[in-house]
Amino acid sequence: MKITSAELREKYLKFFEKKGHKIIPSASLVPENDPTVLFTTAGMQPLVPYLLGQKHPDGTRLTSCQKCIRTGDIDDVGDDTHCTYFEMLGNWSLGDYGKKEAIEFSFEFLMKELGVPLERFAVTCFEGDADAPRDTEAAEIWQNLGIKKERIAFLPKEDNWWGPAGKTGPCGPDSEMFYWKNNSEPAPEVFDPKNKNWVEIWNDVFMIYVKNEESKIVDAVQKNIDTGMGLERAVAVLNGKDNVYDTDIFEEIFKKIPAELEQKQKRIIADHSRAINALIADGVEPSNKERGYVLRRLMRRIIAYEFLSKKEFLKDLIVSAVFAEERSKFLKTLENGIAEYNKLEDIDAEKAFYLYQSFGLPFDILKELNPEKTKNLGREEFEELLKRHQELSRTASAGMFKGGLADAGEQATKYHTATHLLLAALRKILGPEVYQRGSNITAERMRFDFNWSEKLSTAQIHDAENFVNDIINIDLPVSFEEMSLDQAKEIGAMGVFEDKYGERVKVYTIADGDNIISREICGGPHVEHTGVLGHFKIQKEESSSAGVRRIKAILE
Repeated sequence: MKITSAELREKYLKFFEKKGHKIIPSASLVPENDPTVLFTTAGMQPLVPYLLGQKHPDGTRLTSCQKCIRTGDIDDVGDDTHCTYFEMLGNWSLGDYGKKEAIEFSFEFLMKELGVPLERFAVTCFEGDADAPRDTEAAEIWQNLGIKKERIAFLPKEDNWWGPAGKTGPCGPDSEMFYWKNNSEPAPEVFDPKNKNWVEIWNDVFMIYVKNEESKIVDAVQKNIDTGMGLERAVAVLNGKDNVYDTDIFEEIFKKIPAELEQKQKRIIADHSRAINALIADGVEPSNKERGYVLRRLMRRIIAYEFLSKKEFLKDLIVSAVFAEERSKFLKTLENGIAEYNKLEDIDAEKAFYLYQSFGLPFDILKELNPEKTKNLGREEFEELLKRHQELSRTASAGMFKGGLADAGEQATKYHTATHLLLAALRKILGPEVYQRGSNITAERMRFDFNWSEKLSTAQIHDAENFVNDIINIDLPVSFEEMSLDQAKEIGAMGVFEDKYGERVKVYTIADGDNIISREICGGPHVEHTGVLGHFKIQKEESSSAGVRRIKAILE
């Protein structure tokens, strides 16, 4: 079977379009409404409000190819399957069709559209536990489609259950589809999921339950379908390749990387350069905090590889002034850092942290420069020092890298609405050139990033607080209307990522009569009137990255 990434992407979207699904564009890598993650990690994330019951402007059947970033497995990048940046094909039913149709769609696409041989196909289903019964329904649907029962394996919750992401929320069993990748011998009659020749290529999640505040699994009011097929992995598997890097996706990238580098280094450079380009395109800039920290880490890792190779090739992979500036600054300290590294013996966590803090030498490079010298250096100890001294480590932000539904509880909803008022306040005080550059919301606080190059004065902070609290005190209604994107622009609605929206959008308006306080394109969730928000208090105003300021605030 031969298929390119472009062909698979097009086939998938067109297939589900014919099945009544609306093709929606890929959302930004910077989540607009999901505070549980730093980046968009799955296709369902931009659909958070709609999976929780809100009406989507494009209907109840959706499909997309969503670009994603996952950094939890960054140490595994360079092996056969892991990437930090990838695309996820998906289709969704928002309270529309159920398990039977979802499975039938998957089977039809794989067998008829892609020509996957039935003898190379197997599936898993949920085996059942105290929370939910054995998913015999899914198994029977597969059998009715021609899958032998020997090719259906029942696995526990850790393998065949999704969610909830937090303590509460939608969840349910899933059914995973596997392809036999070994071309030298036929697939066994009996499916053994532990056999590494079976590779997962698609997952259908049946969001038919909700975990409530009492930690009980109960039936969901809106039953959803959420599916995911990783484009890179699927292309590799369907073309009989052992790894995602041996596909058309990476072909042109590898031509620009020096051939004499080690295979793992070339793969890391190829993966990270894709991620860096995508993050920069979505407005992320290198910094020492959260998203910017991840971007800086990716940049410095491959800049160090380039430095060690004594060849300048990254300019052909990443054409960006943002990257060029970061590269220039890092190279100035890198040479001194390696000189200092060469003076040290038996580098442990303390010495590694000194080299990182003083010269910016990443952990990965320290380990690779001389494996014998760093044999006693463990990441855990290094990360603990990093956490203690700078609060920047993966350990400190590990929870931010897990995918899942956002907290749509009452307090988080209030904070989400408050960000609209804060933006309106800043635009009134500082000027119309101010735009939102990102936000992060939990049930305890809100964080808001905006473009501004100077520290706000005490007076400006007080003015912003007073503006928001005045709108809260007069208890204005928060209304929304569905319309086309062009209509939204015509009435002056603001959007964080205007080019990423679908044809129809939701516009939320807060107005005092004819005086429009705030009008934004947004997916929600929002309160119905501002009076329920409480008292708005700015706790901190600081720099986030070059040209971007950050405000942390609470509702008392």
